[in-house]
Amino acid sequence: MKVLACHEETWPMAAGSVGSIRHAVTGAPAPDEQEVAGYLRGGHVLFASMGVVNDVLGSDESVVGGGSLFTDGEWVWRGDLSFYVTTYHLALPDQFIGRARAAGFQVPAVGQERLRELTDAVQALRSTK
Repeated sequence: MKVLACHEETWPMAAGSVGSIRHAVTGAPAPDEQEVAGYLRGGHVLFASMGVVNDVLGSDESVVGGGSLFTDGEWVWRGDLSFYVTTYHLALPDQFIGRARAAGFQVPAVGQERLRELTDAVQALRSTK
């Protein structure tokens, strides 16, 4: 399992933070930004949150279900990631962009057993024990 956009403002340190989200903000949209955002929104749900999260970069925006977790079977990301990609043009790893592009920006099918494995892996990251 790979945690996508594992920034210190949005993920527990046990997940292996890549630093502040502020360092991933770019000045212009990437060529496939809208397609990538659609891929992120189309991920398989690992955890659904009915709560609302505030923009950690300080705007007055909030994202319903932003604390939810999604996956494509390899990567795991928060529900608010597409917001940061389209609002702040957040840079994502080339490895993830390549995977999404190779799949035609359509999240691949993922079996229930794999979804359970990923859920357990995420739980282990969040565990304080």
